[in-house]
Amino acid sequence: MSSALAAEIVRLADAVVDVGEPGGKGAGAFRTIGEVAEALDVPQHVLRFWETRFGQIRPLKRGGGRRYYRPEDVDLVAGIRHLLYVRRYTIKGAQRVLKESGVRFVQAVGRGEAVAAAPRLLEAEAGSAPPRAALDEADRAVLEAALEDLRACRAALAGLRAAPDRDA
Repeated sequence: MSSALAAEIVRLADAVVDVGEPGGKGAGAFRTIGEVAEALDVPQHVLRFWETRFGQIRPLKRGGGRRYYRPEDVDLVAGIRHLLYVRRYTIKGAQRVLKESGVRFVQAVGRGEAVAAAPRLLEAEAGSAPPRAALDEADRAVLEAALEDLRACRAALAGLRAAPDRDA
């Protein structure tokens, strides 16, 4: 898409105003990165970072590098935010959901029309981890002793922090 055509699209989208929408923009209007960041409660630098990790996020860029997000871009970013912040996916896990389920599914998640499954456990993903066995008594005793040592260390450190500085 040529930059002149993109600029014309942005100009026309900015001209679409619906008084009923907060901020005065219609549902189909393009959004600036600041508007998207505020709406999703995500810092702008995080949105820019996500653009580097998720190639599917492609806002229009205007002169000076200003970003304009189409409604479908906003839905996609909202879906990615949901996967990362609500469902607790890793970046890699969210990328896998995009690859396996597609952009439209993640957009639907962003609109609240679909529900993403809980992330798979790392052991299940690897497929090679043996099932965890219960600890035997000897292992349990060793771990409990180590835990008690750690608690003693924590108490000693807390005592050192609380002691007045004698050099002053």
